Amino acid sequence: MAGENKQLNENGEYEVKVETEHLKCSACGGNMVFDPDKQMLFCEHCGTTQVIDGQSHAVELDLDGAFFSDNKWESDESLVFTCDNCGAKVVLNKNETAKECPFCGTGHVQETEALSGIKPNAVIPFKLGLEKAIEITKNWARKKFFAPRNFKKNLKTENVKGVYTPCFTFDSKTSSTYVGRIGKTHTRVVGSGKNRRTETYTVWRNISGTYFHNFNDILVSAGEKVDQGKIDKMSPFDTENSKTYEESFLLGFMAYHYDKEVTNMWAEAKGRMDVVLRKLILSQYSYDKVSYLNVSTCHENVTYKYVMLPVYVGNFNYRSKLFNFYVNGETGKVIGKTPKSPWKILLTVLLSMAVIAGSVLLFFLLNS
Repeated sequence: MAGENKQLNENGEYEVKVETEHLKCSACGGNMVFDPDKQMLFCEHCGTTQVIDGQSHAVELDLDGAFFSDNKWESDESLVFTCDNCGAKVVLNKNETAKECPFCGTGHVQETEALSGIKPNAVIPFKLGLEKAIEITKNWARKKFFAPRNFKKNLKTENVKGVYTPCFTFDSKTSSTYVGRIGKTHTRVVGSGKNRRTETYTVWRNISGTYFHNFNDILVSAGEKVDQGKIDKMSPFDTENSKTYEESFLLGFMAYHYDKEVTNMWAEAKGRMDVVLRKLILSQYSYDKVSYLNVSTCHENVTYKYVMLPVYVGNFNYRSKLFNFYVNGETGKVIGKTPKSPWKILLTVLLSMAVIAGSVLLFFLLNS
């Protein structure tokens, strides 16, 4: 189980340091961590490797009664530690260590509650190691022209943490009935002589029917720190080949608990499916205007996975403002905002003004 001790920092404030047990190396007794490059457990002390037993593809779970299943955390298995600074909920169990918040970088984390709710049944292991993620992020930062130089040069490993991020995927067999009215714009020549002209008009038609579609792994973020917008921008994640959840994959990494009510995840998934269904239904017709489209959908054979996604979270403070960036731990895709150097912006503005002034001067000289 996780333990904690309080230490005074240089500002006279207490920081909660969290220390947990680890899987020990059979050769030297050192701590084992999951190595994304080897896809094995690795001893940081002596280099011994160990295969993770029992790896298998994660199975879909029936949504009926899903959130009342036996797949729940044991009372003494894991705890939630909350960051006092930004509110992030970091999950700690006997296989994890967290001494600072991955989102804001502060060491102010404290135990708040025993971990409640259902347990993940799927995980996508990290495919990229930390050093590779840092290299990819530096290349991304170099392309940000207005980013300050110290941001590009001072991206360090201590500012980037591997964090397993909670998401749900949903499968559903849908049948939809729809009614609507769509229009197609046409042109025609009317009149004669001086009154001859081209006018546009719309031909409207009523549509109705039934549409069937099977959805697979609709991905819904369960966290506020790495929300749906960030997940969409970092996608794709290979959810179809996710592994059955094993704590061994989390060794050396962090995880954070879902922030949203679990019962709301399915409602969000249905909303995303509704958007797709409307587009698919309309794609059957030739139109450029929609008066209305009413769709009623039934869902059958609904299944889900509670999957932990691999995400590197970076934090950087610039002029007392926090900037976060995120790296897909599978593909290396980077998203986020970088700070902007006011000097680079000023220089760009001055150069642009100089170019405009020079062009105006040249114009007058050539035409005088």
